[in-house]
Amino acid sequence: MTDTTNATTTTTGRILIVEDEKALALGLRDALAHSGHEVEICHDGLTALEQLAKADYDLMVLDLMLPGKSGLDVLRELRDRDSDVRVLILTALADEESLLMGFQLGADDYVAKPFSARELVARIEAQFRRRQMDRSPPKQLDLAEGITVDLSRLEVHRDGEIVALTPREGDILEYLIRNHERVVTREDLLLHVWHYQNANVETRTVDIHIVGLRRKVEPDPAKPSLIQTVRGRGYRWHS
Repeated sequence: MTDTTNATTTTTGRILIVEDEKALALGLRDALAHSGHEVEICHDGLTALEQLAKADYDLMVLDLMLPGKSGLDVLRELRDRDSDVRVLILTALADEESLLMGFQLGADDYVAKPFSARELVARIEAQFRRRQMDRSPPKQLDLAEGITVDLSRLEVHRDGEIVALTPREGDILEYLIRNHERVVTREDLLLHVWHYQNANVETRTVDIHIVGLRRKVEPDPAKPSLIQTVRGRGYRWHS
């Protein structure tokens, strides 16, 4: 790694760095944290798989040459679990076959060592932009029991009536749907929907808005099936 970056980004996420060179891993963590990402580190393949099993990540930066399980072994097992976390490979290998195998196993991009922190951050942010485009919900949602949502008009059609969504409710719904494969915390919603600078605040705003949204989109608001509560963590969209 040859330089650092002062660039800012609006596409941030939770990243796991899997790199056995500790100084390099720390440098990557600092560069990515400076760009607004939440970053964790592990130094071997087995620990990486354990971390991926118990926590949600948006992207993994994965070195191919790891002690114990190789990066390719980690990637193979990850995809066998049907995980769709994005993977950016780090490699010092000139061996084209290893890179081809990585892409065949489901890697999304790679960076060859040595590389600059600026290049790595730019490639990660490109992955997040693609993910965001992939997740963008359709403007017309067909839900259970004939309920439809028109996000462009902020309208819910149910039981022959039209129920208006507030702009905030529309933003919450879009954020939940875009992030449907993971648990969305209250802090996530405060930061990305309410745009708080700091989510360390005592407020029931999120819970109150979720209750109101459920009344409009859930077939049975008393037994929500679309906006599910994950106890102690937050909410998950399920349709």
